[in-house]
Parts: sequence; structure tokens; C-alpha cells
Amino acid sequence: MIQTLTRNWWLLALCGLLDAIISLVYLVMRQMGGGPVLHSWNVAVVFLGKVAMAGGACTVAAGILRSRTGKCWPLVLNGLALGALGLIQYGFVRFRISLLTVSLLIVLMAMSIGILELALARNLRRRRHVAGGWYLGSAGAVSVGFALAFLALGFEWIKTDATHVDLLWLSSYFGFSAICTVGLALGLRGQIFRNPA
Repeated sequence: MIQTLTRNWWLLALCGLLDAIISLVYLVMRQMGGGPVLHSWNVAVVFLGKVAMAGGACTVAAGILRSRTGKCWPLVLNGLALGALGLIQYGFVRFRISLLTVSLLIVLMAMSIGILELALARNLRRRRHVAGGWYLGSAGAVSVGFALAFLALGFEWIKTDATHVDLLWLSSYFGFSAICTVGLALGLRGQIFRNPA
């Protein structure tokens, strides 16, 4: 799995950049709030949809391109969920999108990437690459935590109010995902995760 990701490190870096853009747009949308700026809000959601579809395509490509030993299915699943979120935002902007729908897609994304990070961490620890194992293990644990938080948000176990706390959660998740994905890509590019010290 590491070999596939290593060959596609630049796609992972691009995915991280797109996640960072999504995070920033959600943060700006939270500041806009809705109401009198509804047209701007719809434009932002359509833009988010396009960026998310591009990110989903890059993530799927990073999981399957140039693979000799097998596909990276957790990454492919993550990309499909991100692409579905983008398609919903882009194609159904005129309709009300429930928080549950968005939350369940984020749960799928966070769990799939969390499983991937935890599997890579275990692999690195076996190869006595302690620093990389801790980095990815911590990232995997936080990803699973985000999945549980979005499950609670989607089923309204955590209440949101008029200040768009849901957008803050979305911005936080995509910001965290951007940092982890770029860190993984740079680690693979610099052979940090491939060759133990």
C-alpha cells in the first residue's frame, strides 16, 4: 500500500491542497451567515461542490493509479464519499441538503482515512519507523474522533444553533484532513515513511 501511495504522492499533496480550500470556504461561509447574502451562499456551495468533486477524483486516482501490488481501497472509498459530497453540493444547490446526509458522508470519509492511517502506522511501527508510526497513528485516532463527532452532529446528539457551528466543524475536519494529507504526501516524497532511520 505504501508503494502505491509513494508513486502517487503528488496526487495526495493536491488532495491536501483542495481540502485546505474547502476548509477556508466553509470558514468564510460561517462568517457570511446566510440571510441577505443568500446568492453569495449558493455561489459558495456550488464552488465547494466543484472543489470537492475534483478532490474526490484526485483521491480515487491516488488510490488506484500506478498500483502494482493492489489498490488502496480505504483511500478510494474516501474519494468516492468526497466526490458524492461534491456532487450533492454542486447538483442540488437549490434544494435543502440535510445535515445528516453531509454528516454521514463525512463519517465515511473520516473512518476510511482513519483506517488507512492506522494501518499505515502499524506497518511503519513494524518496520521500526517510530516517528512515522506515531504521526499516522495519532492522525488515525483523530480521524476516527471526527467520524464520531459527525455521527453525533448528524443525528443531532450535538445541537447546532444559528451561528452555524456545523460549518465550523466542517472547516475543522477539512483543515485537519489537509494537514494530514499534505504531511503524508511530503513524508512519502521525502522517503521519510518509506525508509526507516
